Amino acid sequence: MSKVQKSNKETKKQPALSKKEKKAAKDVKKHSKDTMQPFMVPKD
Repeated sequence: MSKVQKSNKETKKQPALSKKEKKAAKDVKKHSKDTMQPFMVPKD
């Protein structure tokens, strides 16, 4: 009789975002800060 290996390991989960997607999201976040300047209204 041959031995059968039974693994109880869970399979690795696939990442929600790939490395490229993460980098793109980070860049968008970074640039959104640049474009959103504080709005100053002059007081009369």
